[in-house]
Amino acid sequence: MIAVYPGSFDPITLGHLDVIERAGLLFERVIVAVLRNPNKVPLFTVSDRIAQITTATKHIPNVQVDSFSGLTVTYAKQKKAAVLIRGLRAVSDFELELQMAHTNKTLDENIETIFLSTSKEYSFLSSSVVKEIAKFSGPIEHLVPQNVAIALKNHFKDLAQDLAVSD
Repeated sequence: MIAVYPGSFDPITLGHLDVIERAGLLFERVIVAVLRNPNKVPLFTVSDRIAQITTATKHIPNVQVDSFSGLTVTYAKQKKAAVLIRGLRAVSDFELELQMAHTNKTLDENIETIFLSTSKEYSFLSSSVVKEIAKFSGPIEHLVPQNVAIALKNHFKDLAQDLAVSD
């Protein structure tokens, strides 16, 4: 059975990776699908995020990385996926995720949504939190894969130098 794990992954965190690894044990194939959202201005390009995720998941043989735009259920149907994976960190995530799952079910009743809760050590973690810490040169190696930590530090190094000069 094929599962799709959609998201912006800007950037991928160890919480995302935790969900991907566990989904990889449950499904024949997991497609990590990077959403191209024209309404958002991401930190990293879609191709950068695909490369970051590909590197971070190379140890999981049944994971494939792709990108899409439009409706998630349409993409899942094109990929012959029967399941959408959604990660849950806290109860606050559940309400929105449940609403999306019900909406997706009205669009295609053959596609199920499976919720995987992140491991407790990642329950606080979000891409936004990581970007905020990285922006101010804080330690992020315990929050993201190594390749992503390097990319974040490179992205924010000019900003950190500008902040140091203005002090």
